[in-house]
Amino acid sequence: MEFDLNQLRELLAILNQTDIDELSLKSNDFELTIHKANQTTATVSSSTAQPMVVDGAALEASIPDSSPPSAPDKKWVDVISPMVGTFYRSPAPDESPFVEVGDTARRGQTICIIEAMKLMNELEAEVNGEIVEILVENGEPIEFGQTLMRINPSS
Repeated sequence: MEFDLNQLRELLAILNQTDIDELSLKSNDFELTIHKANQTTATVSSSTAQPMVVDGAALEASIPDSSPPSAPDKKWVDVISPMVGTFYRSPAPDESPFVEVGDTARRGQTICIIEAMKLMNELEAEVNGEIVEILVENGEPIEFGQTLMRINPSS
């Protein structure tokens, strides 16, 4: 059985609207266990994939990163995702990214796209400044409130 993140999102959205507290699904090569308390959390494991933790509040998956998070400079401005969706660095797969680390962004300039429910939402820079970090990979699922980039604002 192939693991499909979109099907998992749909299942979690449905479960979030029910009184079901626990659900387990198993097959020869796939196991899914969901325990719901205040937030739905799910553990997915497969014989061919790493275990994944899914936060049902955002209905997105993430693989825990073993490296420590970078310490942002206090003056940097975080670009925060306003929604759950898929992060894209460019307007199309064969086009260059909106911004790269080291580029200068202008207030109002499109710096990425978030696809949510088949709609492409352009995210604009809120300040003028240098892109110092891009924390998300192209095509990666993102959560509401997740930091996507950091900008060192211009003086």
